[in-house]
Amino acid sequence: MKELVIISGKGGTGKTSILAAFASLAEDKVLCDADVDAADLHLIMNPTVKERHDFQSGHEAIIDSEKCTQCGLCRDLCRWNAVREDFTIDPLDCEGCGVCVYFCPERAIDFPIKTCGEWYVSETRFGPMVHARLGIAEENSGKLVTQVRQEARKLAEANGFQLILTDGPPGIGCPVIASLGGAKVVLIVTEPTVSGRHDMERVAQLADFFRVPVMVCVNKADLNADATSDIQRFSEGKGYAFLGTIPFDPVFTKAMVAGKTILEYDNHSEAAEAVRKIWQGLAGSMEFHEGR
Repeated sequence: MKELVIISGKGGTGKTSILAAFASLAEDKVLCDADVDAADLHLIMNPTVKERHDFQSGHEAIIDSEKCTQCGLCRDLCRWNAVREDFTIDPLDCEGCGVCVYFCPERAIDFPIKTCGEWYVSETRFGPMVHARLGIAEENSGKLVTQVRQEARKLAEANGFQLILTDGPPGIGCPVIASLGGAKVVLIVTEPTVSGRHDMERVAQLADFFRVPVMVCVNKADLNADATSDIQRFSEGKGYAFLGTIPFDPVFTKAMVAGKTILEYDNHSEAAEAVRKIWQGLAGSMEFHEGR
């Protein structure tokens, strides 16, 4: 089974719109939105939720007012200042370390597991999709990314599909690390800016560390032809497959507003043609890596 993970190193490069376009071109696949902190693939896919599951991770202290003698030990020990003056817990400040629970002389502090968000199995016009929503200010997004990817793989195996298209999170942090393990190939979507080039290099180094083959494409490439050429030379010098460029095109924004992929919105646009060429190169490259 092949899993293509599309990442960007930074937000705003257009990776979700590009993955959505790939979804309209690929056959027999499962879609996976691993950008759980700011999921937005559903805005284009308009999924119908078939299954809804709680995501539970970490713990949060809760003080039982009937048992608490307000001795103040928990306030003294809490380095996050999560214990209020009235001896209740501020859930936004509590880091779930458990120190107050362990040292409370009255055993007045409960420590239940937290429900941090939800994950879903849905159906879209392009096939099944696994996605999630992490709660506001919640952590453990890396664990939720792993959960979503595992469920996507189970769904693919159950349907006999050989391809998973995963919309990965931006950056190089824990959620990105969780999205890379076990992937067949990774496509980095970058843009011809200083920050785009810098963040592309950082996330490429991360993929190299996990020994995941790297491919690169440049979106909005005509905004800075020199920077685009520099990115291509860098990629080829590092042995990354450079799949091509996509011009700046307002059709991306218009398609998003309409809840469509660019191929659905304007199949004959210059950007749509560029995306098709990148997909062809991508499919060929995945077959090459499958045979190695």
